Amino acid sequence: MPQTATDPTRTGADPSSGASRRARRSLAAAAVVVVLAMVAPRLLGVDVKAGSAPPLLGDWVFRVGWNSAVALGVLALTCWRGLGAAVGRLSWRRLLLLSWAASVVWMVALALVDGPSGLGRILDHGTEYLESARGIDDVGAMLREYVARIPLDSPRHWAVHLAGHPPGAVLMFIGLDRIGLGSWQAAGLVVVLVSATLPAGVAVTLDRMGARDAARRALPFLVVGPAAVLMAVSADAVFATTTAWASAALASATGARTAAGRRALGVLAGLLFGWCVMESYGLLLLGALALAVLLASPASPRARVVAGSLATLAALAVVLTFAALGFAWWEAYPVLHERYWAGLASSRPGWYWVVGNLAALVLVGGPMLPAALGAGLPRLRDLARRKPPEPVAALVAAGVSMVLVADLSLMSKAEVERIWLPFLPWLLLGVVWLPARWQRWGLLAQAVAAILLQHLVRTRW
Repeated sequence: MPQTATDPTRTGADPSSGASRRARRSLAAAAVVVVLAMVAPRLLGVDVKAGSAPPLLGDWVFRVGWNSAVALGVLALTCWRGLGAAVGRLSWRRLLLLSWAASVVWMVALALVDGPSGLGRILDHGTEYLESARGIDDVGAMLREYVARIPLDSPRHWAVHLAGHPPGAVLMFIGLDRIGLGSWQAAGLVVVLVSATLPAGVAVTLDRMGARDAARRALPFLVVGPAAVLMAVSADAVFATTTAWASAALASATGARTAAGRRALGVLAGLLFGWCVMESYGLLLLGALALAVLLASPASPRARVVAGSLATLAALAVVLTFAALGFAWWEAYPVLHERYWAGLASSRPGWYWVVGNLAALVLVGGPMLPAALGAGLPRLRDLARRKPPEPVAALVAAGVSMVLVADLSLMSKAEVERIWLPFLPWLLLGVVWLPARWQRWGLLAQAVAAILLQHLVRTRW
């Protein structure tokens, strides 16, 4: 079992008062960005194609459900001063199990504010995967036809989400339909139960990188936050969860006690990373996350090279297997690019969404996201000087780089808040850099932000 890191520079809060100052400034700057993103379309008379609540894809609709009381109960729990001590007394395995259970309760409580339909009804929308999955009888034929059916002017062109993603996403829902879980109620529950393991996957990644103390302190923020509003209703939540466990497997491979364990975990990591690429084109950016895990692992250079090499080969095997079955990623992406610009992307102003995407990220990440990044700015600047790099800083830096590339590519302006789910948890790890008092009230702020988002905005997801 990896040792818990005790060096405060590797796991803990910045001891200087400058951390609070930087957090305040960063939070204020983020607030300005969010406000500008909200008011600019109305002030400038520009239709950004996002409903009445830009930069989110949704509308301002106040509503209250019977389950709002459960969400408020979770909110009250975050105010308990003894919460941190209670979490600290739990064994590691019990803490991971509790994070899963708490995530389920939190996601369900928020989703049911909209009534039973809030827990997955959107999955049945014609643009989503589930309806298409029910109509696919021959998976082999689907893979062979997949690229040809991406263009908007092609006969029997795919619905928006299938056209915008590789076939791994719809294959998941085909599998659910084949085993009798093809209703939106059943599929929605599966999405929740799977997505609720995401905090544990991120925590295990940090633990295997020798930073268990940081993982313990970050875990509540990975569970309670506005992202849960989208996690319960979006296939992207499953993509994010696959990403988390791929990283956990890779980190575990570097520290495995035996050569056989290292090989098995390295292959597993590669298979999961490869599947991520088959779920979303944008998840090719996960190469930055995998590199961060390998560079910041405390394992020997040889162990890291072996784990990384096996993971790379296994990921390529997934991609090449799909190609052999008829879907070549490198052929599909240029076609998708044309479909993307033939659709909503062509009518959404790029100048707005470069900023609007970041504002949406802040709204989904919660107020502690920009505060944490501001507090940890010196850690990110000094990242290259540490050998090996600080685990938290390496993972946060990977998250920042992935978001910036996705945003500046303009391939994210026809998408909005849900696409940040795979990258968001790694950015949120920066909360361990916040001073203790920020962490105490910060969890409450995250819960308040989630409740406001769910009760005030009806998103399209």
